[in-house]
Amino acid sequence: MAGSSVGAVGQSRLRGLGDVAYHWGDGAARDEVLLGRDGAAGGWRALTSREFSSQVAGVAKGLIGVGVGAGDRVVVVARPGVECALVVLAAWVVRAVVVCVSPAVSAERLTYVLRDSDPAAVVLEDGRHASVVGALGRRLTDLVRVWRLDEDGLEGIVRPGAYMDSTAVRFRREEQSPQDDVAAVVYPVSTVVRTRGVVLTHAAVLAAAEALVERLTPEQEGRRRGDEGPGRVLMELGLWEPGALAGLVACALVRAPVGFVSRGSSGLRREVREFAPRVLVCRPWLVERVFAAVRASAPRNGWDQVDSFKVAADMAVEFDRAQRKGAWRRVSRAMYDWVYGRVREALGGNVRLVVCAGGGLSKETDGFFNGAGVPLVQAWGVPESCGVASVAAPDQRRAGTAGRALAGVSVQPSDEELCVRGPMLFSGYWGDEAAGRSAVWEGWLASGVAGGLDDAGFVRVGARVRPQSSREPDRERAVVREQLAVPAVEPDYSAVWEQRACAHPLVSQAVLIWQGRSYSSALVTLAADQAEYWRLVNNRPLTMTRAELAADPDLGAEVRSAVVAANQAVPNEWAVRAFHVLAEEFTVSGGLVLADGTLRRDAVVRAFGEEIEGLYRSREAPRE
Repeated sequence: MAGSSVGAVGQSRLRGLGDVAYHWGDGAARDEVLLGRDGAAGGWRALTSREFSSQVAGVAKGLIGVGVGAGDRVVVVARPGVECALVVLAAWVVRAVVVCVSPAVSAERLTYVLRDSDPAAVVLEDGRHASVVGALGRRLTDLVRVWRLDEDGLEGIVRPGAYMDSTAVRFRREEQSPQDDVAAVVYPVSTVVRTRGVVLTHAAVLAAAEALVERLTPEQEGRRRGDEGPGRVLMELGLWEPGALAGLVACALVRAPVGFVSRGSSGLRREVREFAPRVLVCRPWLVERVFAAVRASAPRNGWDQVDSFKVAADMAVEFDRAQRKGAWRRVSRAMYDWVYGRVREALGGNVRLVVCAGGGLSKETDGFFNGAGVPLVQAWGVPESCGVASVAAPDQRRAGTAGRALAGVSVQPSDEELCVRGPMLFSGYWGDEAAGRSAVWEGWLASGVAGGLDDAGFVRVGARVRPQSSREPDRERAVVREQLAVPAVEPDYSAVWEQRACAHPLVSQAVLIWQGRSYSSALVTLAADQAEYWRLVNNRPLTMTRAELAADPDLGAEVRSAVVAANQAVPNEWAVRAFHVLAEEFTVSGGLVLADGTLRRDAVVRAFGEEIEGLYRSREAPRE
């Protein structure tokens, strides 16, 4: 096996994550710490360092006041935001264990997480999941309090500890043990309900955060030489996602003001522009949507303007790829700054670095943004490595890769998958010590993700090679290698949508169209036997052709119900806004299906290019 590793991570001056909030608040630049939206129509409002320190201490006292002890779990079911971050930081102050969960979680999944983690306190964003917690009742033996942020906000949490002085909090901080104290239990994002919880210690999260700061040092040094202090960081990651907690701590270490946006929020691009971040931390989907939006906004008055955008995109990729950027290349690139300026404007106009978490961004998209003057780096990791293992440096990157291994980390490709070793590895699986011991062999963790290293040690990330693990007995492996750690990658929402759409009797096949588009659309084919049955039941004449039947508005309404049901199974940004019903099914004889029944997606997109383009000229919105 080939390997890639670099020097050891420097030891943190902090005693543990309980000191992070105080380190952050005591030296916040420009008196900004956390930023959030001030009401539905308001702008961004920053917590001053004094407000931040006061609220962290207040929430910490409230947790102690209801009986949350060291090592107790605090489950937070909320979108990323100021309140969510304050609860997490305060929980670390009192040496509690945070379990962050997406508010879009299903009732079944949340029930499993609650029963598995057995929390002492639960913080809900609103009442959507109150019935789930209530239904568990006495099964949660350690649960002492449930709070809802939409009712009393943080005041409800602060109230039980209002009578305390600061000594109770100080005593908890002084008892921190970074190597032994558990900071978080992370349940990997998956379509599988029963996934193992990944246990991360204070020391592991701190090591990951320090390595991130060291790798991104050029961006930090560029600010330290000036007088403006750390620039604003905008995070699109939910705190339940891989790398989010390490990223939050990294921002605290450099005392950077941080804001949060949720991918499900309306007007996301407007919020990004108004926040005007210097650093944007996001998933690949946001970068792809920005590219699609800029392309869609290009003038379409004639063939020349449309072709000019393609030339501008190709020019940016070529400019980024070139080893030497001579005067001719710079002048040629400057001709298309009208395109590149729109990209920078879409990201707030002030962005100096985009960190694309999770890897997987194509070489062309990566090259386009860097060639357009928006430095973009990719990061990769799994929950068992605190979500980070390799990150590209702004001045040392290769398009389409996730950079080199972080300081103190080794990444090596085996025959099937990438293996990771380093100080930020997890300490085991929650409630399953045997699986935790089996997951690591001689310090190496098998990530379950295919990939490799190029000649310069840059990490190439491929697809998942092993399915998401589960704690169901019949899924347990008999061989140690098959019990290795499970990668945390975002579910394939396109497959989820298509499977749900095809559950409708009338729908035979469905193809989601989303790559390079400003919104999702779909092609749908009808099941022949069900279409004929529908014809008879609805008194349609036998003389109607299949094309006429597919265009029938009543039948279209039936298909629309399938689309609406499928939209409810995926996040809002994946929801289909326009669809087209095809008269005939995709077949092997037509060259659109392989012999094993697999759709040839590229062939389908080429064959029905005109229908697809029509979906983006007349928008339907089947989500109501």
